[in-house]
Amino acid sequence: MAEPVPHEVCDILVTGGAGQVGLELARAGWPDSVRLHMPPRDELDLADAEAVRALFAATAFKAVINSGAYTAVDKAETEVTAAFAANAMGPAILAELTGKAGIPLVQVSTDYVFDGSSQADYVESDPVGPLGVYGASKLAGEVAVRTGNRRSVVLRTAWVLSPHRANFLKTMLRLAADRPALRVVDDQTGSPTSAKDIAETLAAITLRMIADPAAPTGLYHFVNAGSTSWAGLARAIFAESVLHGGPSAQVEGIATADYPTPARRPANSRLSTFKISRDYGISPRPWRDAVAGIVAELHQETIA
Repeated sequence: MAEPVPHEVCDILVTGGAGQVGLELARAGWPDSVRLHMPPRDELDLADAEAVRALFAATAFKAVINSGAYTAVDKAETEVTAAFAANAMGPAILAELTGKAGIPLVQVSTDYVFDGSSQADYVESDPVGPLGVYGASKLAGEVAVRTGNRRSVVLRTAWVLSPHRANFLKTMLRLAADRPALRVVDDQTGSPTSAKDIAETLAAITLRMIADPAAPTGLYHFVNAGSTSWAGLARAIFAESVLHGGPSAQVEGIATADYPTPARRPANSRLSTFKISRDYGISPRPWRDAVAGIVAELHQETIA
């Protein structure tokens, strides 16, 4: 990564440091001049405008990356206030303060802003239509960021996987340790995406925006290349696990209707990455390579 401001300390605020993407941002290959500020949630409530203002008053940030969010998709259906506080009010406060400071704000968003009815990969200009509270709250955050700070990027992603925290990949390996067969939804499609790759993309965008006031802004999509179903992803996870002597299970594909959840999921979560490749020169690697890397890292952690 290029130095944003050579020989000067570059303070960047990162929210959501305990999440999958936040943890990867902490270990990304930042230039020596960058100093990350990653306050834990119990020290900084993003929906507390006065607390965020005090933080900005204490440090002259060069940019903000908001990877923090309320991500309990099913709980959001009944915890509406909590979802909107974190996913809409928090970004609105950050947009106001970064806009006044004239610094970039990079916001992480989601495929859940779409209803999943399209038969094609979603592009940034496609109509949105969230199916539930989580998607609606994230969409409200997008609007707040884009209207509150002209020097902002909203990066939508999907199906996030990593060796950290709870996610589909780790759940599959845990269940396979005790069960010979698993029933997994096979009629929802998307692009499994490495949190590490998302973090590297966020870092690249942020550094370019710091260095170049004319850097591209607006909506972007980033996912790993290719697509599959949840059942197809499970089979790929187990294929990689077997290579390392790890757990595996037979996967039976089922319909969404056979696995009801409080919140509806988009049937199609595929996102086009043409725009980010064109504007930022970022070309995502295949999702299978990302899955292989995560399974290998988990295996190394197990034997260490």
